[in-house]
Amino acid sequence: MAVLLGDKHRFAAEVGEWDDTLCRVDLWAAGQWLTCDDNMAFVKQFRLAVLNTAEWLRSGKGSPPPFTDLPPVATHKHLTLRAGDDDETEAEHELRGRFQALTWGPTTDNVTAYLFRDGDCLTITLQFWREPPEQAAEIFVTEIPVAEFAETLEDLVAVLDGVR
Repeated sequence: MAVLLGDKHRFAAEVGEWDDTLCRVDLWAAGQWLTCDDNMAFVKQFRLAVLNTAEWLRSGKGSPPPFTDLPPVATHKHLTLRAGDDDETEAEHELRGRFQALTWGPTTDNVTAYLFRDGDCLTITLQFWREPPEQAAEIFVTEIPVAEFAETLEDLVAVLDGVR
């Protein structure tokens, strides 16, 4: 039996069937199905990564957007402009790393996500790594209260703990 947590238009997780140490975990943000390439999570690693994100947010961490004059989509583009290129500077790499989000292993490695915090509100930008290129070009944006996002993550961890 699947358990749905959260709001698919902001952020949601659905936990489904188990297969030994793997569990089906579907994630949505901004109305997009994020785990469309791989929705079987290695629970031990995935659970820890999700829990670390929730604790990080509850501790007040997270930074406002680095470029106050740019909207979220333009900020996302600017952060990824030279990502992984030979000419990317260490400072650019470190700046990008400060905002990377949803880095929870193979289940989410098909998406580049950045998280920006403004007080009690989060803005998350998302971009898929996929073919055809026109699908990879679109950047999705969701806004969600910090407490709601952290609670959904904590509920996800609790469901993963209670399923086995």
